[in-house]
Order: sequence, then C-alpha cells, then structure tokens
Amino acid sequence: MMSWMLCKNHACLMQDLVSFSFLIYSLATSSFILGGSLFNAIDTILVIGLGLALLVIHTSFYDCVGTSVGLVILVITITCACLIHDRRKLQHIKNQYFRRHGGLLLYEEMKSKQGLAFKIFSEEELQQATNKFDEHQVLGQGGNGIVYKGHLKDNLEVAVKRCMTIDEQKKKEFGKEMLILSQINHKNIVKLLGCCLEVEVPILVYEFIPNDTLYHLIHGNYNGWHIPLVTRLRIAHESAEALAYLHSCASPPILHGDVKSSNILLDSNLSAKVSDFGASILAPTDETQFVTLVQGTCGYLDPEYMQTCQLTDKSDVYSFGVVLLELLTRKKPFNLDALENEKCLSMRFLSAMKENKLSDLLDDQIKNNENMGFLEEIAELARQCLEMSGVDRPSMKEVRDKLDRLRKVIEHPWTHDNPEELESLLGESSCVVISEVESTGNFSIERKVVKGLESGR
Repeated sequence: MMSWMLCKNHACLMQDLVSFSFLIYSLATSSFILGGSLFNAIDTILVIGLGLALLVIHTSFYDCVGTSVGLVILVITITCACLIHDRRKLQHIKNQYFRRHGGLLLYEEMKSKQGLAFKIFSEEELQQATNKFDEHQVLGQGGNGIVYKGHLKDNLEVAVKRCMTIDEQKKKEFGKEMLILSQINHKNIVKLLGCCLEVEVPILVYEFIPNDTLYHLIHGNYNGWHIPLVTRLRIAHESAEALAYLHSCASPPILHGDVKSSNILLDSNLSAKVSDFGASILAPTDETQFVTLVQGTCGYLDPEYMQTCQLTDKSDVYSFGVVLLELLTRKKPFNLDALENEKCLSMRFLSAMKENKLSDLLDDQIKNNENMGFLEEIAELARQCLEMSGVDRPSMKEVRDKLDRLRKVIEHPWTHDNPEELESLLGESSCVVISEVESTGNFSIERKVVKGLESGR
C-alpha cells in the first residue's frame, strides 16, 4: 500500500514538473517575444529557479541531500538575478549618458555620412585598450584630463584622453561637435578617431604620435640638445598653419582654447601636430554663446579672455605668442620659483622689448649675428600676438604668412644676395629687402624696410 502511494505521488509530481516546465517555457518565450513586457529576464530566471528549487525540496522532503540541493539552486538563482539587475542598471545609466551627450544624433549623422572614419567606442573597449586605464599607460596629464596610450584590437596604437569636466551647456551638443572635429583632415593636426559617450564625462580617442611634445623638446631632457633656429621656425610655422586652418578653413570655425607647447606634438621628423581639443569649441555664432567658464593653462591665458570669459580666435593668437617666446628663449611660460617680476615670461618679454633688452632673454644657442635679424622679426611678431586688446593682434592667417616668409628666407640663404630670386621665392606682393651686414659678412632682415612682412601682405 505504501509503495502504491509513493508511486502515485511520484507520478503526480512528474506530471506537475511537466506542467510547470511548460509554464516556465511559455513565460520565458513570451518575455523574449514581447521584449520583456510580461516578464523581464530577471523575473523569468527567478520564477524558473524558484520553481526548480521548490520542486526539488518538495520531491525530497524527507531527503536532506535533496533539500540542500534545492537551497543551493535557490541561492544561485537569487545571486544571478542580482548580478543581472546590477548589470541592467549600469547599462541604463550608460544609455542615459549616451543620450545626454548627443550620442543618438551622432549615430544618425554617422549613418548618413558613408565612409566616415570615426567610431563610437564602448567603455569596455577603451578599458581593454588601456589595461583598465593603468597609470603605466599615462602619456601626459593636465587641467583638462589624462591621456593614456592604448592598443585597439586591430593593434592600432591610439591616445585615449579622459576629460575631467565638460560644460553642462555643451553636453547635448557634444556628439555633434565630435562629428565636426572628426572631419578635420590636416597634416599638422592630430586626427580624432572616435569617442566614448556612455560615461559621465566623454572620452576622446586620437591617433598616436610616437615622439614627445614641443614642451619636452624645449624644457625637458633635451634641454642641452641644440635646436637650430631653422627647426624652431619650421615648428612655429607648422603650428600656426594648423591653427589658421581651424580658424579660417574649418566649417564652422573652431577655436582651440588651450594652445601651448605641450599640446604641440612632434613626430619622428620633428614635424608639428597640434593636439588636444579637450577645450576646443565651435566658434560662437552670437553673443549669447560666448559666456563660458575660463579654461586654459597658466602662463598662456589671454588676459582679455580672463576678464570677459569670452573665448575668441584672438585668444588662441595670444597663447601662440607665448609659444613663440618659448622657442626664442627656451624659458618656461610661468616659473613659480623666479622673482616676482620674472615669474611670467610674457610680462618679462614685453618689459625687455620696451627697454630694448631683447638679447638678454634670447636662447644662447641661436643668439648670434647671423640670426639676430630673424630673431628680432620673430620677437616683434610675438609682441603683436601679446597685445592686451584682441583687436590689436594679428589673425592666425597673418601670423602664418609672416612665419612662412621668414622660414623661406632662412631656408634659402643663397637668395640673400639676389633680390630677384628672393622676390620670386616670397611672391610678388612681398616687400622684403635683404641687406648685407658689411661688418660680419652675414645677412639680416632690416626691420625698417620690411613693411610687407609687418602688414602680412
């Protein structure tokens, strides 16, 4: 009799198990088909796990082993459900960040622009590329963020920048701005390859430039290394070329916002590449867009920008003027350890120009009779860039053109005694006159007769 009862109970339980399994299958299927409208993935797992656990416990009521197995299944089920819940919560947060930073708009724009070499990276991809943002991967850091070296899955080396902050007003437009910046294609500008928008502050991915920065070349371990004037002038011209492109050729115009020697990278040939658009903004189209928090680096900041909080193209010009001073003097733009009146390089330079003591500031490596005419011209250009009022400063196009003419003259010394050849080299509109310095047998540019150079014609 007892045997018959047990068989009957087991038969009933097996029937219940089949019915329960069919129910679970139906619920799970409906969950996937209806996109989770009846039961989400967590609910399904909980129902299945709880059912199986109770079933095992019920069928093994008098079996300690069976009861233990049921409890284990129950614990595993709840743990898995919690992990999935946390993961779904994290994904929800990432989706919120993605939408907040204009990711949907960026994605749609990317689909409409076939062949665009720009990628939206996931946070997981960039963590793998940088070994979870390991400190040993750090290439450099500043007020705007930290830059890491990374390797993508296709073994492409990249520079990954984690920005510190982003203007609240710019978050919605960030994706759109990234698309515009990604279309910049200039030999002297570091290429923006992609970005990650599913984090609180977007992460930028640039092409990797293997050499150091201009700052390190001037002030770093290379400090004793001789850097010829022609090399300095070429780096200055290439950097000015890049900024002039951003201001005048990009559509819409782009302001860099943090021009400094550490944001000018150098490749294996010491060719300049302007980088770090962490502070970049699209040129404002009306006055209401000008107001922003002051960003930048001490020693390079435009005084007018600090007073008005209005970043303009002339703010970049001022900062570039400081870079010119670094190339001329090999001194840092700001030195906390110096005397009070010598801490700021730009103020010290302007004072020296007024007192006709430029020679005291110039780097000894390039200060000689042969170079003096060129050094005075570059110094005068730097002085114009450092004018207190932005309207009195030249444009980056004018700065580029002046440096281009100086570079051509210094790179073609055989034209100095041939005015016609020099005129052909510089262009018909130039009015540069080269005169021989009889006392030394060298050549220099007489500043009083270089009106064509001064006017940027």
